[in-house]
Amino acid sequence: MRFVPLVLLVTAVALAAPRDVHAQTPLRWGGDAEGGAPFVEADPRDPSRVAGFDVDIADLIARGLGRTAVFVPADFTELDQSVRRGDFEIALSGIEDTPGRRRSLAVSLPYYEFQEVLTVRAADRDRFRTLADLKGHRVATLAATIAYETLLDAERTQGIRVVSYDDDRHPYDDLATGRVDAVLLDNVLADRSVRHVPGLTIQPGSVRTGHYVAIMAPDERQLRDRVDAILRAAMRDGRLEAIFRRWNVWNQDQPALYARLTSAQPAATDDGDEAQRPVSRWELVRAYLPLLFRGAGLTLVLSCVAMALAVGAGVMVAIGRVYGGRMVRGICIGYVELIRGTPVLLQLFVLYYGLASIVRLPAWLAAIAGLGLNYAAYESEIYRAALEAIPRGQLEAAQVLGLTRRQTLRLIRGPQAFRLALAPMTNDFVAMLKDSSLVSVLTVTELTKQTQIFATNIGSWVIPGALCAALYLAMSLPLARAARALEARWQAAGA
Repeated sequence: MRFVPLVLLVTAVALAAPRDVHAQTPLRWGGDAEGGAPFVEADPRDPSRVAGFDVDIADLIARGLGRTAVFVPADFTELDQSVRRGDFEIALSGIEDTPGRRRSLAVSLPYYEFQEVLTVRAADRDRFRTLADLKGHRVATLAATIAYETLLDAERTQGIRVVSYDDDRHPYDDLATGRVDAVLLDNVLADRSVRHVPGLTIQPGSVRTGHYVAIMAPDERQLRDRVDAILRAAMRDGRLEAIFRRWNVWNQDQPALYARLTSAQPAATDDGDEAQRPVSRWELVRAYLPLLFRGAGLTLVLSCVAMALAVGAGVMVAIGRVYGGRMVRGICIGYVELIRGTPVLLQLFVLYYGLASIVRLPAWLAAIAGLGLNYAAYESEIYRAALEAIPRGQLEAAQVLGLTRRQTLRLIRGPQAFRLALAPMTNDFVAMLKDSSLVSVLTVTELTKQTQIFATNIGSWVIPGALCAALYLAMSLPLARAARALEARWQAAGA
């Protein structure tokens, strides 16, 4: 019995001692491995692992917390939403410090200072020195970044044309091939790309200064404070400098930043003054509404032109299937099966990037061609089925009356087939309105892409998603209603 008080004492001490609920669990952190080095990329020596300075910083933070870092892949534009949803505790992937993030998330202190720099072709070094020199020219950047916001302002004030990309490699490739005239991005990305893409040069000077940060869910303030303490300690003892030197991105901007952050009373280096200015979400909505309307207009025009191409090509393929000889039918069948058997996203990539060495299609033309030719395969099957649904007795009667095949198609078979095909045609057009969101991979900033940028910048999908849905409905519902009215009129006329 003498051991009972000892057991009770040990149990009481264990219960009273403060415990870290995370101490024995891995630190799940998110990043975009497609962003590439030096941030996060698949390790060339072991593709199942990731490497980059953000990977090393995640390991540094995990060790400081007494935990093990576990990487969770996520799309760059969804990192804010994913960390808020709890998919992981921390996100690190070249994430920029912005007032919007400060308002909606727990954001660490800046661990790296970068400069937004202008990259041009070497032949244009003296022609395009600043953004002001690029009036009327195409300037590329990543969507939902500080550089994108800077270019939007320059578009309004200086007349440049903004081209938005989903990744940081194709802007420099397109700059080298002449599809764009300049690229505005972080000096880290610019330095890496200039080394790999010949014929490019970085203009001296900085367009804007920014910082990389780690982000956490808004209720993780305690974790944010611990991460800040770990980062400050690593700034003081040189561990952060060692990481950045290992990845060849250490420069003269960092010592001054670290000195401010590790001083007794660190100065605000996180855009805090700007973040404190009261900017309501409704003010942001009013600012983004013109961009959403512009994206909706582009979506509608793109879909209409692509649908016209799909209808024309689909009719030709259907006629070839029904009236053509053996070779023509074989070619038409091969086209339909090839298009239906491969993803539309792959077709868009092949048209825009794959054929660039043969024919350099503008982004809008590649988008129209990709969507139009893809939907033409499906439209052709609708028209073929409608043509073959016409009773054979009518065709035999036309032949007895001496009508040619062309006359029979134009006067008897075609009009009836069109009535049968109208409903599925309308359905396909509505589907194309939605599938047009895929063309954002070709730098076409249509409605969904504008919405994604809007949502990323305000830190929520609720308002942008509702506005986007309303605009899509405003475009699709009148079309469906008009098609139903036309069907009803034809049925009444037939009766």
